[in-house]
Amino acid sequence: MKIRNLSGLIVPLLSILLAFVIGAVIMAALGANPAEAFQYLIKGSFGTINAFGNTLNKATPLIFTGLCACFAYKCGVFNLGGEGQFIMGSIVACVTALVLGEKGIEGPLVCVLCLVLGAIAGGIWGFIPGILKITRGQNEMIISIMLNYVATLFMGVIYTNWMRDASVPQTLPVPNPSKLARIFPRLRFTWGFAIAVAVGVLMWVFLFKTGAGFKIRAVGYNMTASRFNGYPVLKLMFISFIVSGAVAGLGGAAELMGTQFRLINGFGAGYGFDGVAMALIGQLNPIATILVAIFFAALRVGSTTMQAASGVPTSVSDIIQALVIIFTVAGMALVKLPSFEAFRLRLTSGKKGT
Repeated sequence: MKIRNLSGLIVPLLSILLAFVIGAVIMAALGANPAEAFQYLIKGSFGTINAFGNTLNKATPLIFTGLCACFAYKCGVFNLGGEGQFIMGSIVACVTALVLGEKGIEGPLVCVLCLVLGAIAGGIWGFIPGILKITRGQNEMIISIMLNYVATLFMGVIYTNWMRDASVPQTLPVPNPSKLARIFPRLRFTWGFAIAVAVGVLMWVFLFKTGAGFKIRAVGYNMTASRFNGYPVLKLMFISFIVSGAVAGLGGAAELMGTQFRLINGFGAGYGFDGVAMALIGQLNPIATILVAIFFAALRVGSTTMQAASGVPTSVSDIIQALVIIFTVAGMALVKLPSFEAFRLRLTSGKKGT
């Protein structure tokens, strides 16, 4: 394995290790037994079949938004609007299911339709910063972040006014026949998880095994060189915005149809920026991003059991997650420094000489 590829694997693993070491120190300072606390953390996330199902259910939206960021970043564009695209997908899915339900149209086909329309809605929401980026040279990060607020406020109008459920600020639930089914009836995770994994695998195949995927990666690696080689840089950037938005929109629709079932205050909050963190820790590799999302979901699900059994507050789990992100980003910046690159080259040339 090349040293560069090896550093891409070592940095996240070291980041996780350091984060857990610091977390253990914090637990010890709180008077808890770190080994016991971590044992309950693992038990709460993977110790039982139900816990395992809850972890996969929690990981599903993180996978979708992580893949959203992963695809856009591979093309060198910074889509920070995953949350808004996620919410727009859920809005369209919810409205479609409720409107058709009022007309007596329900069932699995409605669920499929809602997922497709949710993906289209997310793609359209990604279209906006994309078209402004390539035609007007606008900053896609600012525009996509602002669109997150627009989507959140638009969702608020729907569940507090247009489709409010009586006096409660939420919409009616999606009709039962139209809900996204669970893979196993007794476990919480739905076919949304299977769809997320399938999207991740297809994305990996596309990016690393096809000519079009190579062009997208080339644009992300060196936009100027790609342009001189005749690649349609602006077109590829535009497509990456739409595809990444569609992935997030599909995630929002899957979460709404399979877990949340209705629009409510706080739905989708934080998923977009969580997805960016998942993608960065996964080194913009779709398969690694899936694994990172499951890891973070395990920390969040298991922290409740850890607190109940050992007295360690769930905030310690939040600290560990934050430290993993900080250490990973710092490590990625470190390995890209000229001094580290020079060291890598000396090490490589030394091995060739022997």
